[in-house]
Amino acid sequence: MAVHVVEDDPGVSDSLAILLEYLGFEVVRHADAEDFFRSAPPTGKDIVFVDLMLPGISGAELIRWLSSLKDPPRIVAMSGQSQNTIDLQLRGIGATNVIRKPLSHGAITQQLAAIRL
Repeated sequence: MAVHVVEDDPGVSDSLAILLEYLGFEVVRHADAEDFFRSAPPTGKDIVFVDLMLPGISGAELIRWLSSLKDPPRIVAMSGQSQNTIDLQLRGIGATNVIRKPLSHGAITQQLAAIRL
């Protein structure tokens, strides 16, 4: 199982990757959706953390694509935007786990616990 982090902010990406690696996960980082698409698609055993405000292809569009896969990964959307903005971006996608920025150790581990099994 791999955990993909799709985040354009290097500080957020680095911090999240360090924490996930500390927790024992294999982490693959992507600066944007386009970089993510150049890699092999994730499987249902994988987890993908996606920033909703990515440059180029939006995080919401990436989540729509991931959700349409035959064996979709577990997805966690990340955003520092208002709940109304998050709801608008994720409209029509279905159930998606959301973690609010700024990220915290507790919030991340809580999301992982909720989606791992």
